Parts: sequence; structure tokens; C-alpha cells
Amino acid sequence: MADKQRRKPGETREKLMSAALALVGKGRHFASLGIREVTRQAGVVPTSFYRHFRSMDDLGLQLVDELGLVLRRMMREARANVLQADKLIEQSVGIFVAHAQANRSFFLFMAQGLAGESRAVQEGIRSEMRFFASELANDLRRLRLMEHLSDADLEVTCDLVVRTVAFSLTDLLSISEDDDYQIGQVRKRTTRFLQMVFVGAANWNSDSA
Repeated sequence: MADKQRRKPGETREKLMSAALALVGKGRHFASLGIREVTRQAGVVPTSFYRHFRSMDDLGLQLVDELGLVLRRMMREARANVLQADKLIEQSVGIFVAHAQANRSFFLFMAQGLAGESRAVQEGIRSEMRFFASELANDLRRLRLMEHLSDADLEVTCDLVVRTVAFSLTDLLSISEDDDYQIGQVRKRTTRFLQMVFVGAANWNSDSA
């Protein structure tokens, strides 16, 4: 009883979220996880799950919100003082790759969710991708880059950037986490993809389109 009294608010919630990610990291698909399995992994009783989440979908959505927020903040802070487009691309890709390596289970969960059975989790991930695209568009406006593009075309460009990075995630997750050479190759290739996207956007004529 004393242990339960000393438990910090939110500790069980964090244990449940970490347990779900740990199971995904061990090769389980999030869509196949059950509440009893997650609570067993977390070391808590099944009834405690419903004090924090309505369902496994709800747990998945909160994972997307919490960890997506951390990544967005990291990207925002790192790009705050960037003044050149090339540096913006390199720095953003570098941060993304490093964060994906440090939080591999979460990104496995994200990759599963994009093609998973849960429409709620899938839409939550797509919403995060829209946030990333929106913040990138704001950065490009701040840097006064792509000013020739209409708002709609800038939105399409940023959406393409985010989708390109998301697709590269599948390559990254297929590589052993200690294979620095192959990880470096994915980083370089993703950077090149994005450079080509921006070259195309730089030569795009919104008026004629």
C-alpha cells in the first residue's frame, strides 16, 4: 500500500505508454496489442488502464501527441537561427534521423500506424504530418524563401517534403541501429531527395500552373 501511495501522479500512465512502445520494439504490431498484455508488460493491474485511457486507440493517440510534440519542439528550436535553405534541409534531416534512432520503438509505432487498422491512430499521425508541413511552410516564409510560390503551392511543396521524409523512415527502420554507414547513407539520400524537391519548387511557376 505504501508503494501505491508514493506513486507519482501520471506514473502509471507513463508506464502503460512505455510498455506499449516496448512491445512494438520487440516486434509486436500495435494494432494486435491487448489491454491485458500492455498492463502485464507495465506491471500494473488491468483495471488501472481505464483510469488513464478509454481504449488502446486512445493510448495510441496520446503517444502520437506526446512524442510528436517533442520532435516538433526539437525541430523548431534547431531551425530557429538557420538562414539558408540548404542548411535548413541538412539540419532538419539530421535531427529527424537522430531522433528516430534514439526513439526507434516510437517510429516503428508511427510506421505501423500509417498503414494500420486503427483509423483514429492513422488520422492522428496524418494530423502530426500536417503540423510538420505547416511549420515548415512558416519557416520558409520566415526565411523569405519560395516567395514566388502561391500559398497553395507552398503547402503542396511542404507536404511533399514531409511525405518524402516519412517514406525514408521505412529505409531507416530496416537498418540495424548500430550500422552507422547505412544510417549515414539514408541521411544523405533523404537530404538529396529534399534538395531536388526544392530545386523543382524554385523553378515552379504558380501563375502558369
